[in-house]
Amino acid sequence: MDTAESSSTSKKIQVQRYKPDDNPDKHYLNEETGLWSWLTTVDHKKIGIMFLGAITFFFFVGGIMALLVRTELWTPAKTFIEANTYNQLFTLHGAIMIFLFLVPSVPAALGNFILPLQLGAKDVAFPRLNLMSFYLYLTGAGIAIYSILNGGIDTGWTFYTPYSSTTGGAVTTMVFGVFVIGFSSILTGVNFITTIHKMRAPGLTWDKLPLFCWGLYATSIIQILATPVLAITLALVGMERILGIGIFDPAMGGDPILFQHFFWFYSHPAVYIMIVPGFGVVSEIITTFSRKHIFGYWAIALSSLAIAFIGFLVWGHHMFVSGQASIASMVFSFLTFLVGIPTGIKMFNWTATLYKGSIDLKSPVLYIFGFFFLFLVGGLTGIVLGSIALDVHLHDTYYVVAHFHFVMVGGMVMAFLAGLHYWWPKITGRMYNETMAKIACGIIFVGFNVTFLPQFVMGSQGMPRRYFNYIEQFQPFHQVSTVGSFVLGLGFLMVFYYLVRSLFNGKAATANPWGSRALEWQINTRPPLHNFHHTPVIINGPYDYHKPMEEFQLGLAESSNGHGHESDLEVTSDGKEINAE
Repeated sequence: MDTAESSSTSKKIQVQRYKPDDNPDKHYLNEETGLWSWLTTVDHKKIGIMFLGAITFFFFVGGIMALLVRTELWTPAKTFIEANTYNQLFTLHGAIMIFLFLVPSVPAALGNFILPLQLGAKDVAFPRLNLMSFYLYLTGAGIAIYSILNGGIDTGWTFYTPYSSTTGGAVTTMVFGVFVIGFSSILTGVNFITTIHKMRAPGLTWDKLPLFCWGLYATSIIQILATPVLAITLALVGMERILGIGIFDPAMGGDPILFQHFFWFYSHPAVYIMIVPGFGVVSEIITTFSRKHIFGYWAIALSSLAIAFIGFLVWGHHMFVSGQASIASMVFSFLTFLVGIPTGIKMFNWTATLYKGSIDLKSPVLYIFGFFFLFLVGGLTGIVLGSIALDVHLHDTYYVVAHFHFVMVGGMVMAFLAGLHYWWPKITGRMYNETMAKIACGIIFVGFNVTFLPQFVMGSQGMPRRYFNYIEQFQPFHQVSTVGSFVLGLGFLMVFYYLVRSLFNGKAATANPWGSRALEWQINTRPPLHNFHHTPVIINGPYDYHKPMEEFQLGLAESSNGHGHESDLEVTSDGKEINAE
């Protein structure tokens, strides 16, 4: 770094303009080639792509199981599979979708690729640990697949005791697989927190941090604090099954309610592991496509941390009918209502950001609009379930199934698809078919509502979830829901088709096709192996759309680069701008 002037309070450094290349000859995909380079890579971008491929595979496996479940429910009695097979299908659908898709989807795939780029870092803090987290994920997934082939499980994805302690099948193997996957989640959280704290570019202060990074930061806190509780709980289930130690099984002196406390102490914060990164994706896309500064930056950033904190205090609302003390239920009910406040802050602020914005209706923002409606329904029905009197009636009915899917699929998956479409040009260097993307978004939105809105009605009328047979009055609702599930599946297949097709004949993407001000769009499309050929300097926030693009393409001047427009930038010792010439 060439220092032109320095004092105790400020320093003047020489910077250059670095305009990114649209189609560079060298990028992260061709600087190192071959299968071995992928298997041993420590490049966060390639690890993110490998996570993306793995979670996509498991998403389709879990989706096929969901379609089989819905097909079986076409008739009130047996349609084409046996009751035991049905129990295994919905168990595996839930376990695969949650532990192998939803939890790692945004953090491990999109987060791995985008986070260091947004920070101006050349990689994550612990690259080898990052690769290890991927192999732990694959190892746990392999163990889970083995358990499917070695007898399967029919406990439901919650592994409730005492049934999971005493039933046959491969429960021990499956819980060990989830145990291993949990370590992948923990390592990812440790990596992200360290990277955000220690590897930000010069000038990237906390008030200029992209909101996607804030979302990953809050998520990482939950991953580190909550996941060990799940790991210990599942280890205790395994010990009870293998060693006969009475922990949860009342026949051996255990307490099954203790399992519920342990499990939901992890699993309710895990809902926010899934959805809070999606909130970050929404914030990035809303500002980019409305060409406006985010409304209430600090409110959105701190609300992510508030959700992470309150999320640890509400696990008891899953247990209103478990016999817990009335005063405990009242406290958990109040805290459940409380967690709606920071979520509501985000919804209001996103809406205010769109207000009078120059909105560009590209496919990523259409997915966000779908997210708004579906997540709003999911959130409001969660408030319904937080009311003790209503929950007693609705507990373990299809109302809960619909609520959960509106939050997780309607919220998380729509946000994930929005982020995937948004960053696809940067990841691949190719543009997808925009018309097909908009059509697929509409199909997914319609299919989802047709699938799950009837389940609210069934649940309110008393239809229990997880039942193989049901009374005939629910058949029309089940049949509408089943038709909707196949429409939804068609939409996901369309997305897969046109994204894969774009890799082969998609139009070459420019460096910044959306006109974003975020740092990841100020480098080459298909970034270089080490992300930046220079050290970026940040003088503006990622949402300052009222400032010219040239002010977002700055880096420390180095004689070896020999290009770009040099200028002197006077900054304070903490990186804040005083004067740019």
